[in-house]
Amino acid sequence: MAYTIMEVNEATDAVIDAATKDDLFKLGLIYSTDVEDRGPDYVEAHKWFSLAAMMGSAPAKAYCDEIKFEMTSEDLTLAQKAARGWLSENRDNLAA
Repeated sequence: MAYTIMEVNEATDAVIDAATKDDLFKLGLIYSTDVEDRGPDYVEAHKWFSLAAMMGSAPAKAYCDEIKFEMTSEDLTLAQKAARGWLSENRDNLAA
């Protein structure tokens, strides 16, 4: 299933006000499948799955563990840095 930029923007907007593990997981799903027929972006997907897993999403942890086999070690490092960066900038936006 290919997602549109509008769907990506809607999902991204949802995490701006109060990021829930479900919102973060949805972004991971979007980026792990397809955005406007460009193929998966595993770095972005891993970032979002990692954040959702940190908030307690068991499916996100499983997806995160699975897609890392599709990634280079450099990509995995980029995803981890991106997740840490997002978390430091948006910690106040995480839903309780």
